[in-house]
Amino acid sequence: MTPIIALLRAVNVGGTGKVAMPELCKLLTALRFTGVKSLLNSGNVVFGTNEPAGAALETKLEAAVAKKLGVPATFYVRTAREWDAIVANNPYPDAARNDPSHLVVMYFKSAVAAKDVAALQAAVTGRETVEANGKQAYFVYPDGIGTSKLTNAVIERKLGQSGTARNWNTVLKLAAAAALLERA
Repeated sequence: MTPIIALLRAVNVGGTGKVAMPELCKLLTALRFTGVKSLLNSGNVVFGTNEPAGAALETKLEAAVAKKLGVPATFYVRTAREWDAIVANNPYPDAARNDPSHLVVMYFKSAVAAKDVAALQAAVTGRETVEANGKQAYFVYPDGIGTSKLTNAVIERKLGQSGTARNWNTVLKLAAAAALLERA
């Protein structure tokens, strides 16, 4: 059994895409995933499966949520091992230690191109910083996220794909939940 971390994009935010986490967990359990647990109310789920992680699993989850819960949802799936690498490869250890709520990881369906990251870095007008590694990008918002001009719309336009972001506190909580599932 492989522990999986699945992130939903744009659910339970601003009154749109309402997905009750208990209903989502019930649905994933009905799909024969094991140890299903949600974290927070923003679309974070950890579960075990023997199915390979990747695009096919993301598509299966998206179709099930659309059909059974009536909500179009986009999933970003990572194995616990991939998640551990995301944590280990964080290019901003000082921000992780000193200001984790302003360190954000954004997850994508495919690897981020170096030229697109360079274009995004050139578009930054404030003190924010960005680095990318594979299918995720790391952002530091030293002056806060809410007032930053480095918005999801800017990020997605420059990187050429949509994603979903979690702050470092949530990243670590999901890593811990996946580790618990792996030991179970």
